Amino acid sequence: MNISVKKLFLYPCLFALLLVSCKKETEKINDTFNDTAVSASDTSEVETDSIKTDSIVPQKESIPAEMKDNGFYGAFILPKDKKLRDSMFSVFNKKYTEKERYTILALNRLDSKHKWNADTLVVPVKIDSTLMAYSPFPAQLDVLSNVKKFVIFSYPIQAFGVYSNGTLVKWGPTSMGKKSAQTTRGLTFANWKKKLAISTVSSEWKLPYNFNIYNTGGIGWHQYDLPGYPASHSCLRLLMKDAQWLYNYADTWILNPGGATTKAKGTPVMIFGDYKWGGRKPWRKLLDDPNANNISIEEMTRLIEPHVEKMIKEQTNREKVADSIKAAKALEMEAKEKEIPAEVPVS
Repeated sequence: MNISVKKLFLYPCLFALLLVSCKKETEKINDTFNDTAVSASDTSEVETDSIKTDSIVPQKESIPAEMKDNGFYGAFILPKDKKLRDSMFSVFNKKYTEKERYTILALNRLDSKHKWNADTLVVPVKIDSTLMAYSPFPAQLDVLSNVKKFVIFSYPIQAFGVYSNGTLVKWGPTSMGKKSAQTTRGLTFANWKKKLAISTVSSEWKLPYNFNIYNTGGIGWHQYDLPGYPASHSCLRLLMKDAQWLYNYADTWILNPGGATTKAKGTPVMIFGDYKWGGRKPWRKLLDDPNANNISIEEMTRLIEPHVEKMIKEQTNREKVADSIKAAKALEMEAKEKEIPAEVPVS
């Protein structure tokens, strides 16, 4: 291959490194996204995503100054050739800090292990490492104003949200049950938790910060691979930091003496919606519309309102049970202190 031919091949690839405008109405190219690396817990299903990306143009020309702070997204295009891909990821690593890379991958429902799956990454022009600037969930839900803790998982956009008295306090990416082993929808409550659980499907799968929500089915949330699509055996996969946070945030159930029956339920958890299997990844739609994944207050209210009475009832019961246990422990400690003889002073 002579030098001129090499240049013709190399230049388009180098341009692909740049963040591009998703609103510029110029020539479009078709790009098929294939998730080729599959986690240990899913070797049978791979999601395919057909997308359209805009023509590659320099960043300064493609992003008007007035667009930089309003949630505008661009695309970071990666080639199929391994050597060029490695070089571009090297540039990606230099261009963005560790926190920024974490944020970008999270928006694409990927962990660092599976970034190699992508050939296109959706990238916000202004990066907020807390992710809150890109939340698809409403910042405030009045319907939850009396519910102290609430966790919701959206199948359509593969994301979770956390509300405290109606205020969104956290959201993040997830990988839920694959098509053949979908996560159960509806309202449930957090049960038990364990810092390191072993999967009931395979003893080789270690599940850090596991929090069970369906005891009979062994379903819970925990840290595990995020490959960019629903891939689990019904569980709710999270990034490590999110799994740790939720592990400490949510309340467990309280069991009756003997542990056979439940005395009080834990934090309410809701799972809703359907994923468009084989369709375009929902987060890719952000390239066309920054609000494409947003869930409206009205939709959230319709989903939650029928269950609020039950959630508050269980919340009130748990508080009473917890207060009763706390009072009993205080009396027990007081009784033990009375049994301890006073120390005789040494003369």
